[in-house]
Amino acid sequence: MRLVFAGTPAFASTALAALHAAGHDIALVLTRPDKPAGRGMRLAPSDVGRIAGELGIATFKPPTLRDGAAAARLREASPDVIVVAAYGLILPAEILAIPRHGCINIHASLLPRWRGAAPIQRALLAGDQTTGVSIMQMDAGLDTGPVLMRAPYRIDDRETGGSLTQALAALGAETIVRALADIASLKPTAQAASEASYAPKIDKAEARIDWRATNVAIDRLVRAFHPAPGAETLLADMPVKIWEASPAEGVGTPGEILACDASGVVVACGRGALRLVRAQRAGSKSMAADALLRGARLAPGARFGSAKSLA
Repeated sequence: MRLVFAGTPAFASTALAALHAAGHDIALVLTRPDKPAGRGMRLAPSDVGRIAGELGIATFKPPTLRDGAAAARLREASPDVIVVAAYGLILPAEILAIPRHGCINIHASLLPRWRGAAPIQRALLAGDQTTGVSIMQMDAGLDTGPVLMRAPYRIDDRETGGSLTQALAALGAETIVRALADIASLKPTAQAASEASYAPKIDKAEARIDWRATNVAIDRLVRAFHPAPGAETLLADMPVKIWEASPAEGVGTPGEILACDASGVVVACGRGALRLVRAQRAGSKSMAADALLRGARLAPGARFGSAKSLA
């Protein structure tokens, strides 16, 4: 089948590689423009752009799809289907109408739950036990089109944003290959709007830990925002990111350090406590949380979330 593929991050590059391996004729890849990256801040392609280059597939990196040039380029490619995965730009109606089988999106949730930009993190923050991938026929709405195929995934108790992204990327790649192999016989199923929930883009402010929350909620936040943007807090006046933690027993003032040993640092929450396993000070590497605490000379009564001065 002749395809145009539109995607940007690693989640999408997994699907691109799978479609190429399945023998589809990928006429063109759309991805976001190159961005500065690394210490030298040199322009670098997206993950999808890099994979497309390795596979020898032509790429198109328009800053917008709202002008006639983008639609004209896609018409020249003459695709049977446009496959979209975490592309980052909304496809206007003019482009949705180009391929004869329409535009199909690989979405990282079981629609209509978690429509929007951050379904993986929202599922973890909400404590969902199951998520998955939906292959959806795109329409003018935000993830509102009929679903062609679903593939569920059981969320592990210690799943992180990173591990869940990798798992759903692999599942999405497998599912889109199956869907395209049987596209003529797939029956679109309308989404139940009354069951929809929205997954807005993550705001960095959401990553700040409120120690008044329950230990379960803070644990979910740490896992959801690993590896990006990272759960943040203060220790004295020092910004700290928490990379690994787990619920623990304990009672105290929210943010209070209850214990510190080789197994981690136990911190009181609004309900229960949280054992911090790995953490990172600004300007340093990730380390065992107890080592981070030993390296900071703390004033008496110092606690996480507090801006008390160092001794």
